[in-house]
Amino acid sequence: MLFSNNILSIIILGIFILTWAIQMAYIWGLFSHIAFFKKNKYESKGVASYEPVSVIVCARDSYEYLVDLVPKILSQDYPDFELVIVNDCSVDETTEYLKELAIQHPEVNIVSLTQSLNFFHGKKFPLSVGIKSAKNNLLLLTDADCMPNDDQWIRNMAGAYRNGTEVVLGYGPYFRRKGLLNKLIRFDTLYTAMQYLSMALGKKPYMGVGRNLSYRRETFYKNKGFTSHYNIPSGDDDIFISQVANKRNTRIFIDPKSRIESEPKHSFGNWIRQKRRHYSTANMYKPLTNRILGTLLASRLFYYASLIALFCLPHAFDIATWDYYYYIIIGAFMLLHYGSMFTVYFLSARQLGEKKLGLVFVTFYDIFFVIFTMLLGLRNMISKPKGW
Repeated sequence: MLFSNNILSIIILGIFILTWAIQMAYIWGLFSHIAFFKKNKYESKGVASYEPVSVIVCARDSYEYLVDLVPKILSQDYPDFELVIVNDCSVDETTEYLKELAIQHPEVNIVSLTQSLNFFHGKKFPLSVGIKSAKNNLLLLTDADCMPNDDQWIRNMAGAYRNGTEVVLGYGPYFRRKGLLNKLIRFDTLYTAMQYLSMALGKKPYMGVGRNLSYRRETFYKNKGFTSHYNIPSGDDDIFISQVANKRNTRIFIDPKSRIESEPKHSFGNWIRQKRRHYSTANMYKPLTNRILGTLLASRLFYYASLIALFCLPHAFDIATWDYYYYIIIGAFMLLHYGSMFTVYFLSARQLGEKKLGLVFVTFYDIFFVIFTMLLGLRNMISKPKGW
C-alpha cells in the first residue's frame, strides 16, 4: 500500500501538496514577471526632453566612498542635473572634502547637519533636508557607498518616466566578492528584487531600495514625507514607497548595463544587524502586501518541513522500505519544484545582471533564508534592532 489511511499521513501529505502548489504558483505566477520581463517593450531608450534631476546622497563618515562616487556622478551624461550631498554629522575627512568640493564645483549643493539637529536615528531626517534643498522636482536617490557602473545611469532612470509616473524603482546589487557571505548577500538581494520588482510589474508595488530609487519631490510632499513613520530608523525607501506607489504611478528600470552597485557587508554580524533593521519595517506594509509575503514565507517553511517528514518518517505512514514508488512520486514533486526554482531564478538573475551566484544550490539558499528570516523575525519580537 502506497499510503496508509492514518490521520497523520493524510495531514502531512495534504500540507505537502498544498504548499507545493502554492510555491509553484508564486514561482510561475509572481516571479515569472521579472524572469520573462521584456525590456524593449517597457523601458525607454532615451528621453526627448530632459527633465532636470536632483541626485541626492546622504553621507556620514563616508570620505573613502565619496572620493570615488562624486566624480562618477559629476561625469554622468545628462544635460541638466545637480548633486545634493547631505553631510550628516561626519567626524572623519568628509567635512573637509566637501568644503574643497564646494570650491571646485559650486554647482554641487552641500548641506551640513550637526548632531543637535538630528533627533531621530537613521537616514530620514538628512534625506528630508536634502529633498527640501533640491531645486528640481525629479529626484534620484543613492547612497554614499554606491557606484554607477556607467555614465548613463541618470539618463536611463529619468528616461523610465512617462506621463503620470511618480516613482521609478531601480535595482541595487552588491559587488561580487569572494566567500560564502558575499553569495548569501547577493542571493538575498536577488530574491528581494524578484519580489518587489515582480509585484511592481504585477501592479502591486510595495517597496524600493534607497541605493537606486527615484520619485518626484511633489510626491514626497503630497504624502507628507516620512511623517507617519519618523520614529522608525529604517523605511525611507520601503515604507515610503509602500505608501505612495500604486499600479498607475510606478515603473521600473533594471538594465544591468546602467545601474548602481554598492559594497556589501564584510562580516556576518554587520550583515545580520542590517537585515534586522530591514525586517523591522515589514509590519508597516499594506495588509495585502503582508498577506502575499507572509503566505510566501509560510508556504516555503511548511513545504520543506512536510517534505522532510515524508522522506524521513516513512514508518509513520506504514510504508514498507521496499515501496520505492512512494519515493519516486515524492521525488518527482521535489524535482519539479527545484527545476522551476532554478529556471525562474536563473532567468531573473540574467535579467538583473547577477553572475556566478551558484544557483545550482538554489534549494540550499532557499532553506537557509527560510530559517534565517524566521530567526531574525523572532529576535526582533524579543528586542528591537540596534539604533532604535
